[in-house]
Amino acid sequence: MSLKYFHLVFIVLSTVLSFGFAAWSWQNYQAGYQTVDLVLAIAAGLIGLGLIVYGFFFLKKAKRIIM
Repeated sequence: MSLKYFHLVFIVLSTVLSFGFAAWSWQNYQAGYQTVDLVLAIAAGLIGLGLIVYGFFFLKKAKRIIM
């Protein structure tokens, strides 16, 4: 597996993990209404969205890289 494909797999897994953590934090917030869980859910969701944007930029740039 080339470094480019490993990087893509790592981005996808990180995105899934981030959204999974956001969902888990949101469930904890719904159960106990603690502010820290809400902040964690929002932060993890924003990081997941940022990873999606980064993934698209990486794909665009990776088309020019032969690896």
